[in-house]
Formats: sequence, structure tokens, C-alpha cells
Amino acid sequence: MGLTVGVDVGGTKIAAGVVDDAGRILVEETEPTPAADPNALANAIADLVTRLRGAHQIEAVGIGAAGFVDAKRSSVLFAPNINWTDEPLAADVSSLVGLPVVVENDANAAAWAEFQFGAGKDVDDLLMIAVGTGIGGGYVTENRLYRGAFGIAGEVGHMRVVPSGIRCGCGRYGCWEQYASGRALVREAKDRIATELPEAAALAGLAGPDGDGLTGQMVTAEANAGDPLSRDLLAEVGRWLGAGIATLVAVLDPAVVVLGGGVGEAGDLVMEPTRRSFARTLPAAAHRPHPELRGTSLGNRAGMIGAADLARTP
Repeated sequence: MGLTVGVDVGGTKIAAGVVDDAGRILVEETEPTPAADPNALANAIADLVTRLRGAHQIEAVGIGAAGFVDAKRSSVLFAPNINWTDEPLAADVSSLVGLPVVVENDANAAAWAEFQFGAGKDVDDLLMIAVGTGIGGGYVTENRLYRGAFGIAGEVGHMRVVPSGIRCGCGRYGCWEQYASGRALVREAKDRIATELPEAAALAGLAGPDGDGLTGQMVTAEANAGDPLSRDLLAEVGRWLGAGIATLVAVLDPAVVVLGGGVGEAGDLVMEPTRRSFARTLPAAAHRPHPELRGTSLGNRAGMIGAADLARTP
């Protein structure tokens, strides 16, 4: 198959690009996400595809979306940040653009891109951990994306790591993403600001004394500038990441674990504590091969690239 369009649907932005069979993005466009209206969202995706088709011969469309996607790769069963419930997204967009359309979970799409073209292209088995506001995951084994019986495998962020822990948006308590995500980073930073201790002065100066203006990007920027507290906060996220990855590796035994999402902006400030925590908590670590932990090589375009390539994949 020739050129396809990959679409990455986020809570605030839809990004779409024309992608060739080597994973190269030839051209891309973006639109704001009309998250409250499923019909408007399908129309926005279709408009992007139509604009991209103007100068390219497109054969299919792949859409990556955060949420549960059915086994047929056609409907979004549930999405936490967009008003989708049992939404026949593939059929809706296909009827508007006149092309075959497949839908995939966004972390699965990113995992596939890293496996095919990025940080895991030299192995047959890969686990992708996408760390943003929450945590998503994707698993490729024996050169195939593992989707589970119902299409919704890989929701690793909701693995429970602390019984009776912090309440999660999924309704349960103690989920991994409550301790090892951008949301967790900001929550802990706000708690430190509230102490009014001198160590929190740099972050308080950015976000105000109540911390309401704080973002994960601010904490990362301060850490990169040398702020000790911000570095400690990122290291704590890394420790939780490493411990959770160790549990997943004990079950899945991948050759490589790729960390993507916003964590990539922090580089070794997160990666090194993640590696140390992983090595310390991996069961029977002295008696088994260790997978290599790598950072993403495709960055925030992995979802788009993966969705486009999955449109070519049965």
C-alpha cells in the first residue's frame, strides 16, 4: 500500500499527517478538538483528511484515539477525555472521505510506530509506556500488536500499585498513573508549594502560592534549569515508573521497553531513576536477562505514524 493518513486525536488538538511506508511524515495539519460533539469531531477529522488529499494520493486512514477501541478496529467504546461512547468512528469518517478507515488506541499506535520505525525497530518484542497526563501502554510480541480478546489490552496505567491508594479517574484506588504520570508530578509539586518552605520558592514563583497555574512542563523546565525540588519530584516519578515497569516485565518479558509521552522532555532526569528503580525491583533480577529501557525516538508524532501504518496492517 502507498500513502496513508495518520490521525492522532488528543483532548485539545487533532494532528494528522500523510505518512509513507517508511514511516516518514510528508505533510501534516492540525485542528482544535471539538471534544464535546462526536459528529463535529468526525467532521473535523474528515476535513483534515480532505485537505491532506489535495496534493497526495491517499489509500487509507488510521485514527489513534485515547480510549477503548473494539476488536474490529472500528468503534470507540469509551474515551475518558472525549464524548465518545460506542462511537462508530471508522464508519462515520469513512462515509465522509470515501476511504477505508481503521481506529486504534493511541498508545497502541505509538507502540507500533516505535516497533516499526523507532526505538524498537531492532527487536521482535516491545513494551511501550506512554507517560503524559496519565499512563498508556502498548505491547508488540512476535512482530504483532497485542490487542487482547476484546481489543482493549494495554491499559497499564490502571494497574493497581497501592491498595486503598489515591482515587483514580477510573473510579478505583491506587492506580499506577496516580503515582507515575504528569498528573502525579503536578499534584506532588502543588503539595510542596503549599508547605511554603524555601525549597518550593522557584515553583511558587511560577505558579503562585496556591500552585493553580502549575504544569508538568513548568516542573520539567525548572528541573532542567537545576532546581533541586523539581529534580526530586521527577526522580520520584521515575522511581514509581521503574517499579511498575518491573511488574509488567515479569509478566510480559519484552526485549525492549520504550518510554514516551511527556517524560521524554525530562530525559535522564526521569530515565535514570526509572532504570535504577527497575533494576532494584525486577523479580529475580540477578537470574534473568533485563530488557533495555529506551526513550522514544519518534516523540509526540509516534501516534500519528503508528496509526497511519496500522491502516496498512491487517
